[in-house]
Amino acid sequence: MTYPNTQLFIDGKWLDAADGKTLAVFNPATGKEIGRVSHAGKADLDKALAAAQKGFETWRDMTAAARSQIMRKAAGLMRERAEAIGRLITQEQGKPLAEGKGEAMAAADIIEWFAEEGFRVYGRIVPSRFNLATRQMVLKDPVGPVAAFTPWNFPINQVVRKVAAALSAGCSMLVKAPEETPAGPAALIQAFADAGLPPGVLGLVYGNPAEISSYLIPHPIIRKITFTGSTPVGKQLAAMAGQHMKRVTMELGGHAPVIVAEDADIALAVKAAGSAKFRNAGQVCISPTRFLVHESIANEFGAALAKQASSLKVGDGLAEGTQMGPLANPRRLTAMAEFTKDAVERGAELLSGGERIGEAGNFFQPTILANVPTDAKVFNDEPFGPMAAIQKFDTLENAIAEANRLPYGLAGYAFTRSLKNADLLARRVEVGMLWINQPALPSAELPFGGIKDSGYGSEGGPEAVDAYLNARAVSITNV
Repeated sequence: MTYPNTQLFIDGKWLDAADGKTLAVFNPATGKEIGRVSHAGKADLDKALAAAQKGFETWRDMTAAARSQIMRKAAGLMRERAEAIGRLITQEQGKPLAEGKGEAMAAADIIEWFAEEGFRVYGRIVPSRFNLATRQMVLKDPVGPVAAFTPWNFPINQVVRKVAAALSAGCSMLVKAPEETPAGPAALIQAFADAGLPPGVLGLVYGNPAEISSYLIPHPIIRKITFTGSTPVGKQLAAMAGQHMKRVTMELGGHAPVIVAEDADIALAVKAAGSAKFRNAGQVCISPTRFLVHESIANEFGAALAKQASSLKVGDGLAEGTQMGPLANPRRLTAMAEFTKDAVERGAELLSGGERIGEAGNFFQPTILANVPTDAKVFNDEPFGPMAAIQKFDTLENAIAEANRLPYGLAGYAFTRSLKNADLLARRVEVGMLWINQPALPSAELPFGGIKDSGYGSEGGPEAVDAYLNARAVSITNV
């Protein structure tokens, strides 16, 4: 299918930027330009903000049932269009078609769950300690128009978690989606528009990220900020939001530890962690990266993981049988080469990969590094690519200490047959999400978010809806 040019979505209409400015969109499998995306300026943002306020005033006054009906219809449209949307994502982001289609299908599940969760935005009655004739109530109201900032690695998934929760709570939302991958988010917004979402409830803009964030965050119409991206940028935006007393949800970077205990099922650990590692070419915030393996099984585990990595079919995501696509941009190629070179120079053993594939596109070999020292860059900075770094440990307590050494605390993994070990890991590994004896299985009904420098707030479960609500106390006395 032909890749489309992408416009801005403001007040229920698809529009070019007021000044006509556009940016190029490139296919990471070929490096060639495939389309253009409109670049919003201040005039476009002002129009989008006014629409978001108007949309909020309409949406907040609709019943949960009416909102749910529209959201469920949007979910159905996402399922109907999943194949076509998946192709758009593959062309702009690079992931295999099955992953792109899966992202669209998962979006439908998320929308449906939050559509129903809107019925459970409950207040409560609190007995008065002073007067039986006093009725004390706690009311939950939508916080107001929200500004959302999302990254390129999951063009739809990162948007839909924010949009679905906000709509469920009764908020409007203005999304600043990634310029590198604009068509996926546009397809999601189109599904909501076709489902009958009132104008202004959802807006979509693209442009200069720093300029847009510095304009939207302080703006009086915006009452909450939600951001997914790197920790350094997240800290800057959170500080800006704090200056203007804006509520914030931050889903930031990670550097997920994988603890493989002495009693682990090695085959299961390799299959589960390996599939999670190379999903989306490792460009996943919860991707397993620091593999801490007991010294008695480290060599066996490393050989098996390297064998799995070497067997992966890397290529264009639209090609039949592709298991791993290209990296999203040339910057990631440079980063992978730097991580590999640094680790090897510090004494790590390269078990597989470590090289760019070909000259066209952003392809890099799935890479396994063994005996990686703690001071290697890959053990301290998130690689965000198809790279697994293995380090041996002697006791589980030492592995947990290493897992917790970094300021990140987004996701973690562990493999053990022991309930005692599993309990210790559950209590002591400092992450917002921990998967034991399985790959990552996030779902709409579970909290999704980190602790420490990996952010705060949740984009899953009832906690996600709470983030878009104000709790107010109202007390009425008979006179």
